[in-house]
Amino acid sequence: MFSEAIHYKYLFIKIFVYFNVQLKLYILIDLRLHEIINIWSLLIWGVFTVNSSPATPTNSNTVLPAVDKFWDWICNQGVILNKSSAVIKPGIVPEGLGLIAQREISRNEVILEISNKFWINPDLVASSEIGNSPWSSYLEILPGKTYSTIFWSEEELSELQGTQLLSTTLGVKEYVHREFLNVEQEVILPNKHLFPSITSDDFFWAFGILRSRAFSRLRGQDLVLVPLAGLINHSSSITTENAAWEIKGGGIFSRDVFFSLRTPVSVKSGEQIYIQYDAGKSNAELALDYGFVDSRPDRNAYTLTLGISDSDPFLGDKLDIAESNGLVAMLPYLRLVALGGQDAFLLESVFRNAVWGHLELPISPANEELLCRVLRETCKTALSKYATTIEEDEKLLEGGNLSPRLAVALGIRLAEKKILQQIDEVIRNRELELDELEYYQERRLKDLGLVGDQEDIIFWEPK
Repeated sequence: MFSEAIHYKYLFIKIFVYFNVQLKLYILIDLRLHEIINIWSLLIWGVFTVNSSPATPTNSNTVLPAVDKFWDWICNQGVILNKSSAVIKPGIVPEGLGLIAQREISRNEVILEISNKFWINPDLVASSEIGNSPWSSYLEILPGKTYSTIFWSEEELSELQGTQLLSTTLGVKEYVHREFLNVEQEVILPNKHLFPSITSDDFFWAFGILRSRAFSRLRGQDLVLVPLAGLINHSSSITTENAAWEIKGGGIFSRDVFFSLRTPVSVKSGEQIYIQYDAGKSNAELALDYGFVDSRPDRNAYTLTLGISDSDPFLGDKLDIAESNGLVAMLPYLRLVALGGQDAFLLESVFRNAVWGHLELPISPANEELLCRVLRETCKTALSKYATTIEEDEKLLEGGNLSPRLAVALGIRLAEKKILQQIDEVIRNRELELDELEYYQERRLKDLGLVGDQEDIIFWEPK
C-alpha cells in the first residue's frame, strides 16, 4: 500500500539532478486512495454505458466514424456553439487522436471553453442512470490501452532492469491489482446480478485512462475527464512554463465553471495543437502516465532514498529536528543523518532551535567524510543493478531503428545512469576539498574572537 504521508521512521528525499548539476528537493508523493475510488466509478459507468471497454482501433478507417460521431455529439450538445466556425476539431494524428487547428491561431488564444456540465467526474457518475449515456460517444473513442509502462509486456519491462521506473511500475501494478481484488470480493461477486463481467484488465484500463487523460491540476478530489480537451497531445518543443489551461467562472450571474484551453504558441491552419504536459514531472513519471519521454534534459531525474537508521542511538532527536525543519534542503539533512561521535552534542536540547542553521555549513571532517562516503556508496550500488553500461546504451542509441518502447526504456536507463555518475563525480570532487573547508569548531572560535589574523588560535592567560 502506498503511503499518504512520510513514514515516521524514514524521511524520503527526492533529488532531481539536472545535467547542469543543479539539485532540487521534493518530498515523495504517492497515489491517493480516492483515485482508486474514482477509477472504480469510471469503470462501472463506462462498462454500463458502452457495454465493454473500448478496443484500440487498428487503422484510421475504423477510427474516423467514431470520431465523427463524437464530433457531432460535441456540437449537438453545445460544447462547440458553432460547428462551421470551430477553431479546432479532433482528427487522426501520429499519436492517435489529437486536436487540429481549423484556422490560424495566435499564441495564448483561447481555443476551447468547456462548461463543467460536460465534465465527467464522480458526481456525474453517481447521478447517471445505467444504460446508454450521452457520453458514450466519448468513451468509444478512448483507446483500449494507453502507452503507459503498466501495459508493457514482461519482455518489454525487462529493458528497464535496474531503473526506478521498473520498481515504480511493478509497485503500481501490484497496488491496482490488489485494489481490484478488494473491490471484486466486496462489491462485484456479492452483487453479480447488478454488474457485468468486470476483469482486472478492465480495472487497469480505467486506471490508465484516468492517469493519462485527467489534467494534472484537476487530479485529486477534483479529478475529472474533460471531453475533447483531453485529446490534446504533448510536444517537447513547447517550452513555456505557463499552464495552457485554467478553470474560471462563467460570470456574476452564472453558476457554471469552465475549463479554458489556450495555445501556448501560434499554430497554422491544419496543424496539430500541442501543449506541454506537467512541467514539473520527470521523464519516469511521463513514461508511467503516458508512455513517452521528453527530450529536455531537465526532465531526467533520480530519487535517492536516504533514511535514519532504526539502530541510530539518536534516532528520536534526529527525526524531531528533521520534521520540525521541514526538509527544505538536502545537505543539512544529510549532515543530520551522519551526525554522531564528537559532533553529537549538537543534538542536545539547548541547540534545538539553532542546530539546523549549523547543519547548513560543514560540521566536522568526520561528518562531511561520512556524508560523501554514503552518497558514493549509494550511487555505486544503484549503478551495479543495471544490465548495461552507459557506453552500451549510447551505442544502441546511435544505431537507431528502435521500437517506441525500447526507445523509452533506453532513454530512462541512460539518463538515470548519467545522473548517478554525475552525483558520484560531484561528491568525489567534494571529497578532495574536505581539508579546505571551514568547520563548526573553527567558526565558533571566530565568533568568540579566539582566532587571529593568521588563523591561529589565541590563548588568553590570566593576569
